[in-house]
Amino acid sequence: MKLNIAKELAALGRMTVGQLRERYVEVHDGEPTRSFHKEFLIRKIMWRMQAVAEGDLTERARKRAAEIANDADLRLRAPPGLRLVGDGPVATKTLTVAPEQRLPLPGSMLTREYKGRTINVRVLPKGFEYEGEVYRSLSAIAQAVTGSHWNGWAFFGVKPARSGAKRGGT
Repeated sequence: MKLNIAKELAALGRMTVGQLRERYVEVHDGEPTRSFHKEFLIRKIMWRMQAVAEGDLTERARKRAAEIANDADLRLRAPPGLRLVGDGPVATKTLTVAPEQRLPLPGSMLTREYKGRTINVRVLPKGFEYEGEVYRSLSAIAQAVTGSHWNGWAFFGVKPARSGAKRGGT
């Protein structure tokens, strides 16, 4: 039997999710699905219909797949040195976080005009200075200036660094 894929896809595309779930059960020999995702159901139904119409995997391919699955290295025990919490000391790794790539170097100034005022913020190694006070984030400064919550990056127009671009200030 020749399968008309375009016709079947069009018919499946017009079905509701409930109808697709019923069709899924039909083509998968009574096996129900937990999915309510329309595109996923259409793909699984079409795949099954093609497998039935054009033939499934050969016996040789099935045996090879089983061999590959049996050869998989499955870890049955935790790696040496790994301990559960409460089972003695726990090994930890310290991650070094790179400085924010959007920011200019410490000492640079960020400037923004807001309601006739010029807002000048100096970038510090850890934080930002605005009118003699140190703030932890640009958002905190934006809130102090405007009285409402702002994304500090957006308020000061700081754009993400392009890959390969060097950091620098104004």
